[in-house]
Amino acid sequence: MNKRSLLLAGLMLFTTVFQLRADEGMWLPMLIKRLNQKNLKEMGLQLTPEEIYSVNKSSLKDAIVSMGGFCTGEMISSQGLMLTNHHCGYSAIRENSSVENDYLTDGFWAMSMDEELPNEGLFVSFLVRMEDVTAQVNEAIEGIEDESERNAALAEITRAIAGQAEEGTHYKAEVKSFYAGNEFYLFVYERFNDVRLVGAPPSSVGKFGGDTDNWMWPRHTGDFALFRVYAGPDGKPAEYSEDNVPLEPRHHLPVSIRGVEEGDFTMTFGFPGSTDRYLTSWGVEQALEKKNPAIVEIRDAKLKVLREDMKADDAVRIMYASKFAQIANYWKYFIGQTEQLKRLGVKAEKEALEADFQAWAEADINRKAMYGDALEMIRQGFEAKDNTVVGGAYVIEAGLTGADAVLQTYRLSQAFGAYLQMEEGPEKEEMRDNLKIAAAEFFEETNMPTDQKLFAVTQRLYAENVDKEQQPAYMQEMPAGTDWDAFAKKVYSESIFTDKNRLNSFIEQPDSAAFADDPMGRVARDLFAVYSGRAAVNAEANAMLAKGTRIFQAGLREMMPDKDFYPDANSTLRASFGNVKPYAPRDGVIFKYYTTIDGKMAKEDPDDDEFIVPEGLSELYAARDFGRYADADGNLRVNFISTNDITGGNSGSPVINGTGELVGLAFDGNWEAMSGDINFEPSVQRTISVDMRYVLWVIDKYAGAGHLIDEMTLVTDKKSSKAARKNAFKG
Repeated sequence: MNKRSLLLAGLMLFTTVFQLRADEGMWLPMLIKRLNQKNLKEMGLQLTPEEIYSVNKSSLKDAIVSMGGFCTGEMISSQGLMLTNHHCGYSAIRENSSVENDYLTDGFWAMSMDEELPNEGLFVSFLVRMEDVTAQVNEAIEGIEDESERNAALAEITRAIAGQAEEGTHYKAEVKSFYAGNEFYLFVYERFNDVRLVGAPPSSVGKFGGDTDNWMWPRHTGDFALFRVYAGPDGKPAEYSEDNVPLEPRHHLPVSIRGVEEGDFTMTFGFPGSTDRYLTSWGVEQALEKKNPAIVEIRDAKLKVLREDMKADDAVRIMYASKFAQIANYWKYFIGQTEQLKRLGVKAEKEALEADFQAWAEADINRKAMYGDALEMIRQGFEAKDNTVVGGAYVIEAGLTGADAVLQTYRLSQAFGAYLQMEEGPEKEEMRDNLKIAAAEFFEETNMPTDQKLFAVTQRLYAENVDKEQQPAYMQEMPAGTDWDAFAKKVYSESIFTDKNRLNSFIEQPDSAAFADDPMGRVARDLFAVYSGRAAVNAEANAMLAKGTRIFQAGLREMMPDKDFYPDANSTLRASFGNVKPYAPRDGVIFKYYTTIDGKMAKEDPDDDEFIVPEGLSELYAARDFGRYADADGNLRVNFISTNDITGGNSGSPVINGTGELVGLAFDGNWEAMSGDINFEPSVQRTISVDMRYVLWVIDKYAGAGHLIDEMTLVTDKKSSKAARKNAFKG
């Protein structure tokens, strides 16, 4: 066989492999109609594309919200009741908790709307519509070769398009880039700012298994919480007010108590944060060798400090519960990603694709001119950035966010710069009040002894693991063998930013000299100088990477015209299609597709905070009181897995069956596919979800909050399913 025949055979095989991966992909809802509808029907989807996404009629997308920009939620009643994950609502639960009312530990249930708790700053956004504006954007940037000039033109035209969409409305709009800048779409949102906590199980249910079970299967976690979205009396967004009324959404999801069985169709619908599926082998190598190990080491050190202080003091435990969970989640994520990238040989798989691409590009003179240099540009870009990767991780993880006082100091310093120059008067008085409020909020949320420990630990790691020339200026001046505990003690005992009384006194009587000489102010300024300076240092490399990646992705789509390419996740609404399915993590082991409450009780350990089972739940279990939520065998299912494609941001996404009913709540991925954000692994990649029957059972039987169940549209059989679908999509 000649070289050209070998190339064509390889490309045909590669395309076939992609076509077999039916579950891979996070699809823009507007474009679902372009997918192979026959394949989707064979998987079990009975809904039409218009029932999933429509601008003029009620559709599934009208029940899905971006929660705070970091998670997903869904409407499950006509009165604005919203379901999401416990870990998505964790900060709101924590902020409403105290030592006296410890909702994290004990749970919270509003027995009437009057008891629901407001959450300042929390919002949800509904997608009103999306629109392809690629032609309009490309016209504005046509012929611009320089990347910085191209980016400036892009910013200008996308702002103009978004501004035009917002004009005369209360909507918010943005234009997002797709396929590394080859396509552009406008998204128009309606944002509601009055979101109240309705119900949350205790952490012994919502976080059962803790860090030990995080990212693992089998799982027994009731990871859910309930909120309610409120609107003004006119039904439009409004700030919190007692006069607000529950939102009546355009669509809410019927809730099925029929459950799922192996092979059943599942669709997730949510706002995945980011993936890097088109990352090249050089990017994989950099993550494996430099970025991931640096992040893991820093986060491990921070977790040890927090764990010790939280165990010693309940007030500190509540204060840092959310922060600890956030750090721990991606600490374990990067450990798992590194392990699976190596185990699954992802770098070699990327290299094989790159070799095929280069051969395809060079086989035709026109393709060579257009695509032949793309991979070399990417290689040079990664190579040029290689020496700054570790320093880049440290300036963020150990520097600006190493201790809370650092970033707080930088933010306040920016305000103080203007404040010191202002003449006395109403404007300065208003700014003085705002500074006092910001200071008060910071000290309410920060335990300074803990923060000082975090500062000492992260500063030590920074000095030990980053090349001297990439360290902040103050650190470069420190002598070898510096006692970082002593340095931290000095900074925290002297800085105006680390003591509430000193800071309030400064706000009342600002002193320019004291401000300029403040030790934490110096730390924050020097760290930010390193952070902002990285953009200039890597400007040329970033430009090469951006251009090379854009060309590479365009070439891939031309190289495989029969493949439906999906864009990387970027916090826009996406649908994923899959089926309930077990998997084999390793030789001789098969994981079934669901877990039951029997498994939860088998894990119970009263001496381990991660595996405590609340007394009321144990009593219900002992009585086998599962009611109508039991499966056909009389047991209560807790979690199940499916082949859907998700990532961070999908947390809280509904798992919807073929007729549009809610059957589960997605909350995690599995350990064996932790490389999934970079490379989809069809044989082992699974989405872990809470079975809705377990959610309903906890609400009804354990919490005694049956009034919330009464709000929902429950589907119990085929007849009620047909009626629910008819009512849901009638207008």
